[in-house]
Parts: sequence; structure tokens; C-alpha cells
Amino acid sequence: MGELGSAGQGFYSRVRELVLGSDNPFTLAAEQGREAGAFLARLAGDDLDRLGRLASFDIPTLGFNLALYLRSHGLEDAAAGVEAEARSLWQMEGQAAGGLLGPDNSWSGSLEALAAHVRQRGAGSLSCHNFFRWTPSPGPAVAGLPRPVLNSDPISLADLSGYRSQRSLVIDNTLSFLEGKTANNLLLYGDRGTGKSATVKAVCREYADRGLRLLELRKEDMGELPAILEFTASRGLKFIVFIDDLSFEILDDSFTGLKALLEGGVEGRPPNTLIYATSNRRHLVREHHTDRPGGTGDAAIIDTMQEQLSLSDRFGLTVFFTTPSQEEYLDIACFIAERRGLVPDGKFRENALRWEKWFNGRSPRTALQFVAWLSGAKPFPWD
Repeated sequence: MGELGSAGQGFYSRVRELVLGSDNPFTLAAEQGREAGAFLARLAGDDLDRLGRLASFDIPTLGFNLALYLRSHGLEDAAAGVEAEARSLWQMEGQAAGGLLGPDNSWSGSLEALAAHVRQRGAGSLSCHNFFRWTPSPGPAVAGLPRPVLNSDPISLADLSGYRSQRSLVIDNTLSFLEGKTANNLLLYGDRGTGKSATVKAVCREYADRGLRLLELRKEDMGELPAILEFTASRGLKFIVFIDDLSFEILDDSFTGLKALLEGGVEGRPPNTLIYATSNRRHLVREHHTDRPGGTGDAAIIDTMQEQLSLSDRFGLTVFFTTPSQEEYLDIACFIAERRGLVPDGKFRENALRWEKWFNGRSPRTALQFVAWLSGAKPFPWD
């Protein structure tokens, strides 16, 4: 939501926006697909009518009243001018309203339409934002909560090139989840810069209008998982809990907790929640030389290795992102350049290959960095 009085937003639109984004017993019931009940519906309708009358007392309404006053004093030309301005503003507000909670109807009459809107988009901040980050509890008396990411990564599926089979697996699993079918927690692992995180964010953005929300959890806050699941279980939308760059240095409580959640724990994962994680490590736990058996049949060391492997095995689906071949890397670079309106010339491929040798090796991230430099029309380091 914009701030009150932000440029281009009238008072009417602001009140309407706050109502559509309200988190209250009626909207929560609607989000979960429950009947609100006659008493709660009547209270919500009364509140809507009051808010509708409040929203209507805005600049256009003042203009109409001023026009009446001017006309009553014989100032017809001035009244007509003020009235025309007020009507223009009123029409702009009505167009912004898009039909729901419009300026020309009783807001209580939109109660069923509002409930349908909330069932699709969610209540409160869930209706206004698609990406969230979990904020841990600052103390035992205060619960953690999701906070909207106001400047989220704008990446979309149309921006991605290559890795078609990997992306299809993520999309198909996500669609099964949204359709209420069996779906898996996902582990996306592979070489750095290959688009693992971008794929998750792009897929979640693609299906946000179908009630999907991304909730990012930092790996240092893994202890918050029970609180997160308690929150998602209480809501009516679908959530991807996203853990980026997941890895563990040691087998600690957060490792054990995630392992139990993925499979085998007493408290199951809510049906409206999946976990998608990315990692550069297939086995997620840093392996030390001392963890490997030295040919002595040390049972304790073998048990440690099995424990390290057990977490990644509990993700229902593992998607592997490999370093692209030279041709794949060049194709990705050309795709990104064309998306930015650039036309690759005869030196493009040569410079792209030099760039990956000078800097971070072949990857979609390197291709993006190369095109970004090229877009700035700066000389290359080797020129």
C-alpha cells in the first residue's frame, strides 16, 4: 500500500484500499472459505456502509457542495466550472475502484463480492503483497510475524532462459500444490549463479494471482519454523516457505528440526505449505575429512555420514542445476541482451566468453553481469 496522501491517490481510493487490505474476523473467515455467520456479516456490512460514507466525503463531494452554494448565489458559470472539475475527479475515483466498493453503491451491498475477493487474494497484507520475509520474535512475549517485501525482485518466468527441464519440474510441482494435489518439498541445488533462487521467485510471482505467497526464512532463523507453520496453518492461501542457500556447518537443532518437519516428525506440515530450498551442496552439511571412514569400519563415522545425507533425501523432489555449456551460456547472454533491447553484434560472443574467463565462470548470473556492463556502454577491462 502507498502512504496516506501519496501522489495520485485520492482520499476515496485510500479508504477503499485500507478496507480491501483489512485483516479482521470477517476477512479471515472469507480467506479460509468459512461462512461468517449472520451476526458477523451484519456487523461487517454496517462497518462497510460507515466507511463508504466516510470515503465519499472527499474532494469531489466538497466540489459538488461548493457548486450548489455558488449556484444558490447566482454564480452559475463558477458553479458549472467547479462541478465539472468535481465530476472529473469523481469519475477518476470510480475507474480506480474497478467496480468493487465503487463510489456509486452502498458498500454493504458488496459484502459477498468482498468475500470472494478476499478468498482469492487473501486478507490484510497478504492481499497487497506477494513476497514476505519472516521476522523472528524479539522475545518470549512477542510472536514473530511475516513482513511484506516492499521492493521484491521483479524476476518473471519470461526473464529466464535455459534450464527448461529444471524449471518445468518446479512449475509442475507448484501447480499440483495449487490444485490441491499431492506435491513435494523441493531442494534446488547445483553450481552458483545458475538461477535456482530466480526460478523459485519467478514461479511464485507467476502464480501469485492464484493465491500463492512466498515467505522467505533466513537459515539463521530456522528455529522459527514452528511459528511459521502455526501462522500458515491459520490462513487460507498457499505458502512456499523459501530457504535460500541452505547449508549446515554442524548437525545442530535447526538441522534436526527441519529434518523432522520434512518427514517423520510428530507435527506435520500444514497442507497449504511447502518448503522450497536452494543450496550449492547436494548433502547440505559441510563434510570434513574426519567424517569419512578410513577403512577401519568405524560405525560411528558411518552413522555420521548417513545422518548428513538424510536431510537432502527427505526433500520429495531434488532439482539439479549444472554449469551451462559454452553454447548454452552464450544463448543465455543473447537472450538477456535481446530482452534489454540490445542487438548482439559480431563482437558480442567473443566479449561474452572473455568476460566469463575474467570473472565468475560460465553461469546465467555471469551472463547477466556481462549484459549489464554492456548496457552501460563502458569499455571492457581488456580493451
